[in-house]
Amino acid sequence: MEVGDIEDVVAGLGAPPGLRLPINAVAVKPKRTSRADRIRGELLSNPLVPGTQTIYVKTFGCSHNQSDSEYMAGQLSAFGYSLTDEPDMADLWLINTCTVKSPSQSAMTTLINKCKSVKKPLVVAGCVPQGSKDLKELDGVSVIGVQQIDRVVEVVEETLKGHEVRLFSRRTLPSLDLPKVRKNRFIEILPINVGCLGACTYCKTKHARGHLGSYTVDSLVDRVRTVVSEGVKEIWLSSEDTGAYGRDIGTNLPNLLNALIKELPSDRSTMLRIGMTNPPYILEHLKEIADVLNHPSVYSFLHVPVQSGSDPVLTAMNREYTVGDFRKVVDTLMELVPGMQIATDIICGFPGETEEDFAQTVSLIKDYQLAQVHISQFYPRPGTPAARMKKVPSVEVKKRSRELTTVFESFSPYQEMKGRIEKIWITEIATDGVHLVGHTKGYIQVLIIAPESVLGTLMDVKITSVGRWSVFGEFLGELPLQPNKETTPNISKINTVKLSSPIDELCNEDASCCADTCSSCACSNEKSSSVRAKESSNDRYGDVRFGSTIRSLFVRRRRSNKSSVENNAKIVVEKRGDDKLAYLDWFLFGIIFLGSVTMVAVLIKFSSVLFSS
Repeated sequence: MEVGDIEDVVAGLGAPPGLRLPINAVAVKPKRTSRADRIRGELLSNPLVPGTQTIYVKTFGCSHNQSDSEYMAGQLSAFGYSLTDEPDMADLWLINTCTVKSPSQSAMTTLINKCKSVKKPLVVAGCVPQGSKDLKELDGVSVIGVQQIDRVVEVVEETLKGHEVRLFSRRTLPSLDLPKVRKNRFIEILPINVGCLGACTYCKTKHARGHLGSYTVDSLVDRVRTVVSEGVKEIWLSSEDTGAYGRDIGTNLPNLLNALIKELPSDRSTMLRIGMTNPPYILEHLKEIADVLNHPSVYSFLHVPVQSGSDPVLTAMNREYTVGDFRKVVDTLMELVPGMQIATDIICGFPGETEEDFAQTVSLIKDYQLAQVHISQFYPRPGTPAARMKKVPSVEVKKRSRELTTVFESFSPYQEMKGRIEKIWITEIATDGVHLVGHTKGYIQVLIIAPESVLGTLMDVKITSVGRWSVFGEFLGELPLQPNKETTPNISKINTVKLSSPIDELCNEDASCCADTCSSCACSNEKSSSVRAKESSNDRYGDVRFGSTIRSLFVRRRRSNKSSVENNAKIVVEKRGDDKLAYLDWFLFGIIFLGSVTMVAVLIKFSSVLFSS
């Protein structure tokens, strides 16, 4: 059954779908206790009971996609579904897709085919179905658009019932206050707008995310205020183009940033990171942006993709700026912001790129010797103007990519840091299981050996050695022996992260797709020059925020061998509902005990009467 819109399935059903046990269903009389237990067992064994299944969530793409997945996971958890990072353990797979480059979509296709082969119900979300509704791989599966993530529970319910749901229509922006399950409890990914104002000739994401749509300043301020109170230590502003924020609602990025930093703690315990911005939309605000980047609670780091060092190539890309504009952005910020770190992107082999064009790109990278450069090979995306342009031979594209990578890797950007004392904000565990990951004010990655109790704290460290991609440090002073309860409000295992550069944290691990979704970051067979040490999957969820419901108090999970993700979710549920659970369980145990005593008394009485006669 294919449904044009979810309303066709749920219309007329009244209250939201799901398991609804009336309050009096648990006020069980002693004689009916065993029957209630049998009913509970029957409910749990019924695969059609909403909220009792386990969901595997897989995310491809940028930080905006990751935020969408966290919101969808949060809603599913709030409704009672379990989350797992083990696909074989799941009753349904939810795949959030990326359409930036061909390899990421190929990875999605492989996963879809695997899901179909094991006959698992499947929901596909994200930019691929939104931008390519008629894609063959999406036949027979449910799909949900990028601006319909607030209805993921309905789509999952109907898919588990065997229905095929296709939900694409755009209405209002999803609320920022939806339940959310963060990959890292210390990091909030905050989308400030969707879509963009550009029309890059190679970009497929515009087909999916659409035209610019900005959240209001007030709604974003409220969200920042909320997450700070929840113990978040880093706030990442996410967008297809941060610099374009507000142009559709009569405001601008500096206005937003100045409003947000007023909500940050004065002790610098929570830091703000500004997301990717294309050059055209910050040129008129460079001084204001520099002032914000100089704020003590804002990382002095900005991702500004240039894509090419040749103006003719930028024109062919329809990037709406020149190399001179990019140089002005970098030069101004470097001059006005001490310790400023800038990351950028390069596409090698764009259609029509000549040897001279490429030489200008190499020269640009040599001039600035930026510590973070994401180098990609051009991939044509179906339906884009660039896909119809005359291509540079693939052999030449790979040659240029290798050459530029060699130039970039010859830089030693961190040599002068050795011996310095730096303040770092520690929010992650490295995948080697040995180091913790912190960042300096310039968002340079610092690896240190320390107990997990320092996660979520600000520390002074001495830089003891430097590498090409990270620096290593040691603590000054004594380390705390116990976790700081004020900085770790939810006790759950924090997700491990790869040893990588800052720009990698904007990119998906499997697809290597950069957060600048309109910038066509690399997803090639040859690893991007900024992608290092991909040691483990990051598709795990730690911090769970949701309110318990009547259903979640009485419906037990069906499996006992849950993943660590589900165990983390249970911890938070128990912390919020354990009192109610305890009262109910003791009440039921008391009834059972009284029933047993009564039965024994009756048997004794019956036996005494029998023997006396």
